[in-house]
Amino acid sequence: MTLLLVVAALLLDQFLGEPKRWHPLVGFGRLADSIERLLNRGGYRYLKGILALLLAVMPLAWLAHWLSQQFGLVVDLLLLYLAIGAKSLVQHLKQVIMVLQQGTLEQARTQVGMIVSRDASGMDRTAVIRAALESLLENGLDALFGALFWFVVAGPVGVVVYRLVNTLDAMWGYRTERFQQFGWAAARFDDLLNWVPARLTAFSYALMGNYCCARRCWRQQSAELASPNGGVVMTAGAGSLGITLGGDAVYHGERVAKPLFGAGRAPEVGDLYRAQDLFHKSLLLWLAVMGVGGIFLV
Repeated sequence: MTLLLVVAALLLDQFLGEPKRWHPLVGFGRLADSIERLLNRGGYRYLKGILALLLAVMPLAWLAHWLSQQFGLVVDLLLLYLAIGAKSLVQHLKQVIMVLQQGTLEQARTQVGMIVSRDASGMDRTAVIRAALESLLENGLDALFGALFWFVVAGPVGVVVYRLVNTLDAMWGYRTERFQQFGWAAARFDDLLNWVPARLTAFSYALMGNYCCARRCWRQQSAELASPNGGVVMTAGAGSLGITLGGDAVYHGERVAKPLFGAGRAPEVGDLYRAQDLFHKSLLLWLAVMGVGGIFLV
């Protein structure tokens, strides 16, 4: 039944995409902003960050549990569908590809700037491609594989908690003066929730491409990247594709020195198609494993 719900949610995402209006995560973002403005002041900001995390997530997790108990599989399907964003992720990548092939470099910078947090205004063509590839590889975890993992492990409550914490990390998890202390709890809890699915995602990327190169890059390079989970996923993905990613980037007006990772040549536009293929093959692998697992559990 879990596999059927996952397939149904993926089909809904494929045919409907993310809701254009009234997406629950938009409303949750407003709620999180209100909580942050109320609590992120004065002293004890580490403790206030923990309190804010609990206030934002726990009532909605309880509501998801209650709705699931009352209305069953329909609610479970709806919650999983709202938690994943595979189609949106791939669509953004396709837009970057189209602009790179048919538009100007300035248009490509604008397009990739919509999916990455770094400043894209000074990127050359290779940097645009690298940014798009890193976004797909890393956000494949947040937008799909992490949500699937927690739905399988902990049902609708698990996927809701995962997606809400992931959203809070995106909002509060910056190492700035404002969020250094307050956002610590959201960032660390997101790291915890992503630890296992990140490594399963990296292993999937490795299996569906150049396994030996992916494993070597993962083992030797992931610790050099800032994110304990994103580093694992991106190094494995870059190694699997046989390309080099990373390098210095500009964030909030400041140039940040970032290591190169992966192996082989610099990426080209065609590698965006290969990365999309790697993403889809990894999803098929997850579905196959779920199907085999379901057979053995019956």
